[in-house]
Amino acid sequence: MNTDATHAGSPPQTAPEDIAPLVGERLRAIRAERGLSLGALATMAGIGKGSLSEIEHGARNPTLSTLYALANALELPLAWLLAERPGAEVSSPGISTRLLGTTGSASDAVEIYTLHLTPGEVHRSAAHGARVVEHLIVTRGRVRAGRAGEEVEAGPGEHVAWESDSAHSYAALDGPAEAVLVMRRADVPD
Repeated sequence: MNTDATHAGSPPQTAPEDIAPLVGERLRAIRAERGLSLGALATMAGIGKGSLSEIEHGARNPTLSTLYALANALELPLAWLLAERPGAEVSSPGISTRLLGTTGSASDAVEIYTLHLTPGEVHRSAAHGARVVEHLIVTRGRVRAGRAGEEVEAGPGEHVAWESDSAHSYAALDGPAEAVLVMRRADVPD
């Protein structure tokens, strides 16, 4: 993981098509390192084998949901798949996220993202594991976010946090919303 602090100012934006080859390279490398077949990783992530092949060859821009499914299956932070590249941006219906920076290692990571939420869409995210805590700080608009069945509303300057060991969601209320998301993955002692 990148251990340099993010400097003031906005990091350069990395378009989805620019990040696709890096994501593919990283997926192929970790899959080979772990001795996983294409089909095995696809099954673990709940995605199609053909889709994974296209992602690994940089021929397909994966959605945020697909990247999270792969990261969760590999027990790695999303930022690792994004090559820890500040400005890397990915999206799914109703949500786009941009990596601001990371610190730590794959097993003890802190990831910082901006989120842009579109009203009328609810982004549902699968569990990220017992070691992941999310902190959402709303900067514009109103959101409803949190663990499934425990979502809360928050406005500008307000903070919502939850352990991401179960499904959770994000939704903009009454118009577009923006937030900063800090995700912390911490080692679990033996």
